[in-house]
Amino acid sequence: MRVVVVGLEFGAEFVPIYADHPGVTSVGVADLRADLADRVARQFNVDHVYADLDAALADPAVDAVHLVTGLTAHADQVIRALNAGKHVACTVPMALSFDDLARIVAARRAAGTTYMMMETAVYTREFLWARDLAVSGALGRVSYARGTHFQDMTGWPSYWRGLPPMYYATHAVAPILALLGTRATTVRALGGGRLDPANQGSYGDSFPVQSALVEVAGQDTVVEITRSLFQLARSYTESFSIYGDQQAIEWPQLEASEQPVLFTLGPPGAEGRGRPVTATRVEAPDRADLLPEPIRRYTRQFTHAPGGDGGEGHRSFVQGGGHGGSHPHLVHEFVSSVRAGRPPFVDDVTAANWTATGLAAHASALRGGQRVAVPDFD
Repeated sequence: MRVVVVGLEFGAEFVPIYADHPGVTSVGVADLRADLADRVARQFNVDHVYADLDAALADPAVDAVHLVTGLTAHADQVIRALNAGKHVACTVPMALSFDDLARIVAARRAAGTTYMMMETAVYTREFLWARDLAVSGALGRVSYARGTHFQDMTGWPSYWRGLPPMYYATHAVAPILALLGTRATTVRALGGGRLDPANQGSYGDSFPVQSALVEVAGQDTVVEITRSLFQLARSYTESFSIYGDQQAIEWPQLEASEQPVLFTLGPPGAEGRGRPVTATRVEAPDRADLLPEPIRRYTRQFTHAPGGDGGEGHRSFVQGGGHGGSHPHLVHEFVSSVRAGRPPFVDDVTAANWTATGLAAHASALRGGQRVAVPDFD
């Protein structure tokens, strides 16, 4: 299996993981900046360098591409790659409109190849720990869950300016829907504040922050999602919390300096007034054991940082091993699904639902909180 990583400002983080994966025979890179592509190729002894995505798609020896490119380009690039008969992994979000989500699903079905959205939030140490608790039944019946993603995008590339926060909501949406094992059906949302002129872009009316209530299929769980991009005095966090009638998990207040809290509800007190709740800080275990031995080290190791070796070029490096150790898990799931001929965990239909939840939330916020249906892509 030959894989080409396209987009190397952040995508270079994945190059050595593919190179060391036992299911990958060779790795190529592609970037419009030839100097960056050549530097990454030299750093990781890459087999092939391509001038751009089209050059990689034209090579019959290429089996798959991993797109780590700007979000406005995802839909067209994914469809071109699928139409070329390639397997496709792509960073989030899947697309920026319902129509483009439907186009990708249709193209994937017509091609018969694999599409995987590389959603880091469902492969972090914290998620894998929470998933094990949920599967074991330790949480009990879940009645409330929330996902939050605060990130200030001031100074990022111009296509971020004015972006509705919910257009990039999958990091907050995905872990909740994955833990509940269901899909979003309708959304009601509100937007807070007004964008300063310097933060406005080409997306029409938007807000610095948006918050939504999400209804899910087959369950009466209350799901709350909040997302911000500008003008909010809050340090970075991608978080989820989930509350059952036996145990609950709550994300720490501050990234990198605190551990998640596991709450356990005890039996009724002797006087019958309330039940005791214990709270324990828990360090989520690193699940490198789920990976092939050659790529286990990448759950912790920084591999690439544009502009220096200290890992300051991208937030994922601060989080340790790339977004909570998720990067090698993403690579392994993509490669394994292709080789086994099965859908990946975050396949096209799942990715479309997670992405569409945010798109529906923005549409609802523009309508003052009216309920908006999430399209069914199945």
